[in-house]
Amino acid sequence: MTEINYDDNNIFARILRHELNADVIFENEHVLVFQDKFPQARVHLLAIPKGRYRSFDDFSAHAGQEEIVSFFQAIGDSARHAGLTHGGYRLVSNCGKNAGQEVPHFHMHILGGEALGPIISQHH
Repeated sequence: MTEINYDDNNIFARILRHELNADVIFENEHVLVFQDKFPQARVHLLAIPKGRYRSFDDFSAHAGQEEIVSFFQAIGDSARHAGLTHGGYRLVSNCGKNAGQEVPHFHMHILGGEALGPIISQHH
């Protein structure tokens, strides 16, 4: 697990320490899945690893196999539990400044419950 430049005061770290409330959908020793407080789709869940990973790049380079498997299984289980498999859903993880990552803790958005349209509506 990496800790270089990890911000312990980011919102997801605070949720993991129970300093902020979250509407939890799923939790195990490696991952927490909860409702996004500012949903961008009818169903908008966030999956975060409990480890101190800044981005997908950090997670994929430093997380253990058990953490990685548990993380992706939790996403699939949560999507099924939310009833998203019939109509489909989108997974989004922004990695770094140019991709628009806002919180410096790796997280995956699970979006669905309606037609979402194109991934990127306009390219500059």
